[in-house]
Amino acid sequence: MTEMPNILWLSEISKDDIPFVGGKGASLGEMTSVGLPVPDAFVVTAQAFRKFLIDTGLEDSLFDLLVDLDVENSDELEEISQNVKAMVIGAKMPEDIREEILVAYDKMGNGEMVVAVRSSATAEDLPDASFAGQQETYLNIKGEVAVIEAVQQCWASLYGARAIYYRAKQGFDDKTVNIAVVVQQLVRSEKSGVMFSSHPVTGEPLTIIEGSWGLGEAVVSGSVSPDKYVYDRRLKRIVDRLISNKEYMIVPTGDHGTELVTIPKDRQDMPVLSGAEVEALAEYARISEEHYGVPEDLEWGIVGDTIYILQSRPITTIKAGEKKAPATAGDLGKILLEGNGASPGVASGRVIIVHDVKDLGKVREGDILVAKMTNPDMVPAMRKVGGIVTDEGGMTCHAAIVSRELGTPAVVGTKKATKTLKDGQMITLDGEKGLVFEGAIAAAPATPTVSAAPVAGAVFAQTPVITATSIKVNVSLPEAAVRAAATGADGVGLLRIEHLILGLNKTPGWFISQGKEEEFITELYKGIKVVLDAFPGKPVWVRTLDAPTDEFRNMLGGEEEPDEHNPMLGWRGLRRDLQSPAQFRMQIEAFKRLWDAGYDNLGLMFPLVSHPDQFVRAKELIASWGVKVDEIALGIMIEIPACAILIEDFCKAGVSFASFGTNDLIQYTIAIDRNNELVAPMYNPRHPAVLKLIKDAIAVCRQYGVECSICGQAGSEPAMVQWLIENGITSVSANIDAVPKIRETAARTEKRMILDSVRLKNA
Repeated sequence: MTEMPNILWLSEISKDDIPFVGGKGASLGEMTSVGLPVPDAFVVTAQAFRKFLIDTGLEDSLFDLLVDLDVENSDELEEISQNVKAMVIGAKMPEDIREEILVAYDKMGNGEMVVAVRSSATAEDLPDASFAGQQETYLNIKGEVAVIEAVQQCWASLYGARAIYYRAKQGFDDKTVNIAVVVQQLVRSEKSGVMFSSHPVTGEPLTIIEGSWGLGEAVVSGSVSPDKYVYDRRLKRIVDRLISNKEYMIVPTGDHGTELVTIPKDRQDMPVLSGAEVEALAEYARISEEHYGVPEDLEWGIVGDTIYILQSRPITTIKAGEKKAPATAGDLGKILLEGNGASPGVASGRVIIVHDVKDLGKVREGDILVAKMTNPDMVPAMRKVGGIVTDEGGMTCHAAIVSRELGTPAVVGTKKATKTLKDGQMITLDGEKGLVFEGAIAAAPATPTVSAAPVAGAVFAQTPVITATSIKVNVSLPEAAVRAAATGADGVGLLRIEHLILGLNKTPGWFISQGKEEEFITELYKGIKVVLDAFPGKPVWVRTLDAPTDEFRNMLGGEEEPDEHNPMLGWRGLRRDLQSPAQFRMQIEAFKRLWDAGYDNLGLMFPLVSHPDQFVRAKELIASWGVKVDEIALGIMIEIPACAILIEDFCKAGVSFASFGTNDLIQYTIAIDRNNELVAPMYNPRHPAVLKLIKDAIAVCRQYGVECSICGQAGSEPAMVQWLIENGITSVSANIDAVPKIRETAARTEKRMILDSVRLKNA
């Protein structure tokens, strides 16, 4: 087939046809081939949509409006969305496409069939991004005119505000996402709903079915509180049942659309499903899961005694390899706190409130650590807890970064956790949704769990995606090295040594005053070696010590630390090392021994540098301590606006590489404390001033042949990475859980840039 047709029937479609029929269309075709009871349907292909854009002349004018759109500006986003949708709806559909749609519709039922017209985007219902509800569906559509209008409305919905925003956050390029439209016989469901073939958090083989009266839109949209049934596939029986009061249902009205109606009183509290229907639905869920090889989220409808499967898509919330005890339905108590979901996962445990370092001794394996905010001297305790909750902080705070690296569920920025929760209290936290619940999840009997669906950030042993941009990983703890290497990263773009040092619970000054420098050097050597061994032959950039003085104060020797009003702007980073040569020399000795042992992939990176003279002085000191500085890679962190502005002088001074520490660069540029939840919403990685500093510095580094990277939190955001690659960055270092999606973003961006270049040349 040299050209994809405008129309395909479900019998012609498989799961491999997502580029042509979208996620929903491919799933319906695949389910049809398996023999599941799917209502008859045809798909208006994504190629038909692209032809529509080209033939109407919309392709260029439409995408021009989306270039440089700030999706965080809600007013601008809404205005552009409305303009683009109006362009799509107002354009006349090409006659050949219109005719083929009407011929297919007539074939379904002589032009009288009542159908559902459903959007099916090519970036939708994917294993790592469901895009659920981003595009529109139109129910109870009858007649040729109505069908054509509904198809065009679905096309336009690809540019709804929420769809544009979601794509930007997931790293999808608007230009590369097409949309297909499913035209399907409408099942006038007497009862309907959704079901998960396995538990959507733990992957436990518990089929969870939710249902109500009427069309399934009531359940999907949240218009009604549905009945819930939990079917244990191992025991082959219903293990939990919750019958809700169902006051409303959605039904077809006339020849077009639907309406919300009140359910008769005598049916509101009646169970929607019989035991036999629950078993039958669970069996269809099992068939779907076994066919796809991953847990599925299915929509269903029942008319009389006939069950229909209306949709099936992968569940994207299950944690791969999850070993925690699963939740049983109905066990979560009331919501105690809401905050920012900083590290995904669900955990239950005993609250231990940590006010200062003296409280760390109370923390036991599996506890939930609760603190105003965490700091590096809490890391030993953070390593063993089941979850973390803080009063303050955002997605780039210490608790968030360390929790994600450890794979520990965390909720930050709750504002009042230390006041609301009590020591010893049992709670459950959801680190994805940012919620803290009363009580603990009831542990189910130990049984083998099903293979969980892969999720973004937890995909291993997959075919590597090759990118010209180096995709590296950030590491803070040696025990995370194996997990970091399993992502297939091209190296380590940032190895923080603070936690290696602070975990000793003694300041560098203490080791010096006690004559125990060798102990310090040995511990640092061993910790870095673990990471180097996990990345043989790949660059590992180690940042020299960058701990503010307040993080040292609770350790042995901490009484000698100065009391600074604002430690983040104080005596830290390279400025401290240059004024404390004994402390600096201990670090360099550990690095020197690693270089002497053959670890020539080790690069040294200096933090908080504001002037080239500091880099030159550091290089001179290292050379005086016996290191052949011309044979090693020495780089800098670009964290201070002054450093970005003077980057050409740094290049002339001989830096081997430079990496943007955006966490600090952003807060120093726009005067926002990233750990303060009161102003955290203003913390904007895409602030024009920040972008200008980064863009200009990248250009200079490319001019001098200096590798330019990023290792701050912004390097884990797909939209930002896309912009960075478009502006010439040569490598990106992301958090462990973000490496797969960032690699995909890089590959997609590079391919699009090549295509755009070829198209421009040919034009």
